[in-house]
Amino acid sequence: MKFGTKVIHAGVKPDPSTGAIMTPIFQTSTYVQSAPGKHHGFEYARTQNPTRNVLEENLAALENGKYGICFASGLAAMDAVVKLYKSGDEIICTNDLYGGSYRLLTKVYSNFGVKSKFVDMYNAKGFEAQISKNTKLIWIETPTNPMLNIVDIKAICKIAKAHKIKVIVDNTFASPYLQNPLDLGADMVLHSCTKYLGGHSDVVMGAVVTKSKSLADKLHFIQNSTGAVPGPQDCFLMLRGIKTLHLRVDRACANAKKIADFLKGHKKVSKVYYPGFKDHPNHKIAKKQMNNFGGMVSFDLTNNNFGTAKKILKSTKLFALAESLGGVESLIGHPASMTHGSIPKEERLKVGLTDSLIRLSVGVEDVNDLIADLEKALSKA
Repeated sequence: MKFGTKVIHAGVKPDPSTGAIMTPIFQTSTYVQSAPGKHHGFEYARTQNPTRNVLEENLAALENGKYGICFASGLAAMDAVVKLYKSGDEIICTNDLYGGSYRLLTKVYSNFGVKSKFVDMYNAKGFEAQISKNTKLIWIETPTNPMLNIVDIKAICKIAKAHKIKVIVDNTFASPYLQNPLDLGADMVLHSCTKYLGGHSDVVMGAVVTKSKSLADKLHFIQNSTGAVPGPQDCFLMLRGIKTLHLRVDRACANAKKIADFLKGHKKVSKVYYPGFKDHPNHKIAKKQMNNFGGMVSFDLTNNNFGTAKKILKSTKLFALAESLGGVESLIGHPASMTHGSIPKEERLKVGLTDSLIRLSVGVEDVNDLIADLEKALSKA
């Protein structure tokens, strides 16, 4: 089954009681049993919900996995994965990481003895030296947030397998349409479904997909035990959003390429971060492991001034100043003070995240209108 068919049909069947083509919203907290322990496979809505089950099957199919586990947010999904490990275990992460992920590891799990190390994974040849006897998980984010760095998933997974270490890939920026990490050797894939999967800025959710029954059983146990589950209406909205994923991402990719080209030629822009450029350090890897280069673009200013960046951020009309990404509408953001504000400045600067860096989530509007909006904002700076 091709991807454009999967998004609409994988795991989804007409409701057997009514024939409804859309999966119903099973808005219930509990299920009646005919006798103690005798039921239709559903006992309590934290543990199982028919709407959530369909979504989990659909997500598993999109990532070419076998098991999908949904959570109340992307960070709740990450929290469940980290709960697989114990005090003294070490997680090696990409050094350009979403600020919320960094915060969870350094401010929460460090208190429980789970150690995190943030390293440069962009040259796989030098990565193996970072592994220690305590390393139990490698956390990859690619493309990274917000510097759009690319990690060679297959190469890192090969090294990890040699050391019997699990690998998880945060695939939020690419979406399952552009990249399938399980096919490249990863053990788990994580999504902030809030972004491209939902695609309409109206639902918050996270998910983990795996081929491993053992990992899935452990994650389902954590899901049920800690209770960070999405509600049935959110699951319904996610299923609805996924149906147009390929159409939306195609348009976002096409728009992002034109906007990246525009910014690269602008005199007030010093650097544009976009893996579709041939001079991007890992362009060839991106081209090999992705189906396109995504809808995210970051850029820095020639004068490297936060005040100038602030003027641009306040001047756009179509690009809305907001956190998040991956929706049909275009967003503009300032990572240093918004999505990555929890990361110390000295750590941000190590990866090039300056106070004047601006991140764009390019939507599906007419690209000429978007370029005109950016041109006008840049002219005011």
